[in-house]
Amino acid sequence: MKTTSNSSLLFTVLVIFSCSWAVSSHEHDDFLQCLSLQSNNHSSISNIVYTPKNSSYLSILNFSIQNLRFESETTPKPLVIITPVHESQIQPVIHCAKENGMQIRVRSGGHDYEGLSYTSQVPFVIIDLVNLREINVDVEKKTAWIQAGARLGELYYRIAEKSRTLGFPGGVCPTVGAGGHISGGGYGTLIRKYGLAADHVIDARIIDVNGRILDRSSMGEDLFWAIRGGGAASFGVILAWKLELVDVPEKVTVFTIAKTLEQNATNIVHRWQYVAHKLDEDLAVRVFIRRANSSQDGKRTIQASFQSLFLGGVDRLLPLMQQSFPELGLQREDCTEMSWIESALYIYGLPVGSLEVLLNRTQANVRHFKAKVDYVQKPISKNGLEGIWKRFFKEEAEEAEMLFVPYGGRMDEVSESSIPFPHRAGNLYKIHYMVNWDEEEASERYINWIRRLYGYMAPYVSKFPRAAYINYRDLDIGVNNKGNTSYAQASIWGRKYFKNNFNRLVQVKTKVDPSNFFRNEQSIPPIYSKWTKNGK
Repeated sequence: MKTTSNSSLLFTVLVIFSCSWAVSSHEHDDFLQCLSLQSNNHSSISNIVYTPKNSSYLSILNFSIQNLRFESETTPKPLVIITPVHESQIQPVIHCAKENGMQIRVRSGGHDYEGLSYTSQVPFVIIDLVNLREINVDVEKKTAWIQAGARLGELYYRIAEKSRTLGFPGGVCPTVGAGGHISGGGYGTLIRKYGLAADHVIDARIIDVNGRILDRSSMGEDLFWAIRGGGAASFGVILAWKLELVDVPEKVTVFTIAKTLEQNATNIVHRWQYVAHKLDEDLAVRVFIRRANSSQDGKRTIQASFQSLFLGGVDRLLPLMQQSFPELGLQREDCTEMSWIESALYIYGLPVGSLEVLLNRTQANVRHFKAKVDYVQKPISKNGLEGIWKRFFKEEAEEAEMLFVPYGGRMDEVSESSIPFPHRAGNLYKIHYMVNWDEEEASERYINWIRRLYGYMAPYVSKFPRAAYINYRDLDIGVNNKGNTSYAQASIWGRKYFKNNFNRLVQVKTKVDPSNFFRNEQSIPPIYSKWTKNGK
């Protein structure tokens, strides 16, 4: 009876999902056959499997694509998309992908800057965690379990449902998926007070290369260390995080003050570099650099927008700013008091009102973009800043921006090896570069502009290595080959992301995934495997 049921299901699956794609139909059918035979709940398989012949395939694929550079017709597409509704539905996918020589891409929110969570140059399957989004908040213990497919906005909303004096030091963008964000470190406006999102992970659930579901106790401390900042996709499929929530006051204060070149922006930004990392840890003042209209008719200028979150009331903020950063000229009327959860709306540029917008899982105004990152350890001279302004007057910079994120505070106190994220003490601030555009055919022009800006910045930023942040993935800094990855090759980009932590990550990878099954263009390689050339 069981054999008849399996055969019937297999016939149904193959009829519904057969396709001619970049690999032979034989390979494709073998994967689907394996999946149907390996799955425990056979009747539900067809509800979570999508191939290009399925009418919903493109809508499922494109739903979480956050960069239109990777939505073109020429972008490699997955043979199959799996949207599990239960953890147990992921294990057969791993087994069958291994059996059929197919790569896996795991997508939680789709915000990978280079599209590596949903593209590949070789035959691949996407495990889309969009349906694994449960969040459980325990106010008494100040903890929360969050599944990897949940968005940060959903997390903040669920915390606020139960407490207005608890928060979490995650990212600003509410549609970012928790799985990838936390596994790369993750940061937001609470960075100076509480450090990174990954600093507050106290347990996790992951499926390893053998299909085992592991928690902190069963995975061991080495793997638990690696997945908190080392990019968990190199080690397995993250299912959920257990988070330590943080205290926030009932009222916080926010402000945004914009200064143009005509309003002394160069001098104020220059001064900001000397004070932002030394401010009270309750205060974070970040700076956006953009091109803007000048007060003079027909002319363009540069605008520096100073945006701040202060964990306290305006009466305490004003004397702090007057003492430490009077050059900005902050006044009481510039400030607004609100709850921390309301500040999450304000900081992202959403109307401060209904919190329901945080539950929106779709990103508004998705466009083509390219981004890069740097770390600054010595203040940039005024001449250096003016060189930046000059490049922002180019045509391609119409919708470009730089964001300066201050460090100091808690970031100076945590060891660079406590988790794989090494960018701690010694950094004044982080720079995030981004350029946006609409026309696909113009991509090369805009990408070349940001590369030239990045090249100009080399004398002013970290060196040996020039550091990078894995959550702002950038394939310009180096890639693995399509399957043959040497330690030396991977260390080119690996040391930029992880510095001295790279060697330990390689050791963990070698132990937990020696065959290098979980791999992409910038995955951690094992030291020795059939995929590795030239070992160490």
